[in-house]
Amino acid sequence: MTHPATAVAIDTGALRKARGAFFTPEPLARYITDWAIRSHDDKVLEPSCGEAAFLLAAVDRLAALHEPDLLGQGLGGLDGVELHAASADAARNLLRQAGVEPNIITGDFFTVDPTGTYDAVVGNPPYVRYQDFGGESRARSRMAALRAGVSLTGLASSWAAFTIHSALFLQPGGRMGLVVPAELLTVNYAAEVRRFLMERFASVRLVLFTERVFPGVLEEVVLLLADGYDPTGQHGTDHCDLIQVQDAAALSEAGVARRWKPVSPEDKWTPSLLSADALRTYTSLTSSEDFAVLETWGDTTLGMVTGNNKFFALTSARVAELGLPASDLIRLSPPGSRHLRGLTFGDAALAEMGKAGSAIWLFRPSGDPSPAGQAYIEAGEHTGVHTAYKCRVRKPWWRTPLQPSADLLLTYMNSDTPRLCTNRAKVHHLNSVHGVYLHPQHRKIGMDLLPLAALNSLTLVGAETVGRAYGGGMLKIEPREADRLPVPSPVLVQAARKALSDLRPQMATHLRNGRLGDAARLVDDVLLVGELGIARSEVRGLREAHADLTARRMARGAGNGARGQD
Repeated sequence: MTHPATAVAIDTGALRKARGAFFTPEPLARYITDWAIRSHDDKVLEPSCGEAAFLLAAVDRLAALHEPDLLGQGLGGLDGVELHAASADAARNLLRQAGVEPNIITGDFFTVDPTGTYDAVVGNPPYVRYQDFGGESRARSRMAALRAGVSLTGLASSWAAFTIHSALFLQPGGRMGLVVPAELLTVNYAAEVRRFLMERFASVRLVLFTERVFPGVLEEVVLLLADGYDPTGQHGTDHCDLIQVQDAAALSEAGVARRWKPVSPEDKWTPSLLSADALRTYTSLTSSEDFAVLETWGDTTLGMVTGNNKFFALTSARVAELGLPASDLIRLSPPGSRHLRGLTFGDAALAEMGKAGSAIWLFRPSGDPSPAGQAYIEAGEHTGVHTAYKCRVRKPWWRTPLQPSADLLLTYMNSDTPRLCTNRAKVHHLNSVHGVYLHPQHRKIGMDLLPLAALNSLTLVGAETVGRAYGGGMLKIEPREADRLPVPSPVLVQAARKALSDLRPQMATHLRNGRLGDAARLVDDVLLVGELGIARSEVRGLREAHADLTARRMARGAGNGARGQD
């Protein structure tokens, strides 16, 4: 049997990272275990137990309940599962040194059939990202989740299925305390995990940290404390209780929990990361008639997909070189979105970009191509452009499906926040941006003022809650997510129409110089303070919340490289 010191020597950091093992700081294990174990005869399971951080804390907890003679009774007391043999041996030795005869199964937790017999399941699930989590391991994890009726996407990291599988080991009324990535709150693939937790537990408590608690690990974590397991799903909850502390050392000073209710269980729980004051302001405004979702104003759609932008998106110089007439072309918002960071994109800006060499034309003959157009098509076939998937599935391959020019253009990938830009040039757009088609009754005021009004601190916070963090810390927003973006209501914008219009010159200057914060302050003063009478301290809290959420996103992005967090 391997001595713990030997296990540490042969188990390198790289090997632990590969299997998603990050050993838990003692204060976290103790806090969770003290919460979960409430009786001297509780049956406790630590899946993926590593070197038994939670089981050792359980020994102390049970001793504190004045029944130490009931410890060490195998399946009737403290159990664990551990994939890594050396760590399992170390766990056994440490527990024996603590006076417990352990029952540690060496193997894959997903192959262990759930018993439905434990009072408490506590632990730190392995964290393996979807890129490194494949083959039989992924297949077993998905089957384990399906046993609970939860279908996880192929983008799910290992902890998601682990959380579901852990719950199935509980008897009715049981408790589950886990250290999980903050992805539980923020990513799309965790939607079904969030739904499962709120349907199967009578209460769900989250402990949030303002600082990272795992040394040398960029990933943020939350403590998930789920109580009152109901395998039937008939006695769940509609809210979460939130506690926020600085770090693991501050857990002993954790204050009173505050209540937060998501719109629906599967929605992102990102708003729970806000401070108590900011969350109160955010919830009050987003549930009022003064703010609406973007879908209230109009429909957001994907842009056109050419199949080969290099072939279809053309500069003016290239058009002249090919001799293409106007009948073969339509005006185009150039690929990308850097030019859409202001309030308006008009004819002058389009012409300026054309002179600078941007691709402002889309090759798209509406009828029969001109002779020059036919020659260009044949040149494309010679180089195999027509064999690309999007080209070969349409007839003719060279005619990109046309969408009408949108009223507003919405940026898709953002380092700061999604921007709405009025499409005064009436250009068509590719799928590097989205189009917003305003409802007729909102078109006039929306065209004029929605891009400006949407640059307020509440909408900036909302963008962080509905969007998703992507590689390098970029904020990505899909049309379905954009539909839920909280923006000022048409009634509020109409009421503030003159004051907002007067801001336009200053706003344009701030945005041109990259000063988003200064621009948002101007809008805040008009809408939030002036029209709605929100206290400046509350508005300042929203600004700070936006800065904090942005910093968290950028920090996650720094650790993820080019990988996304779907």
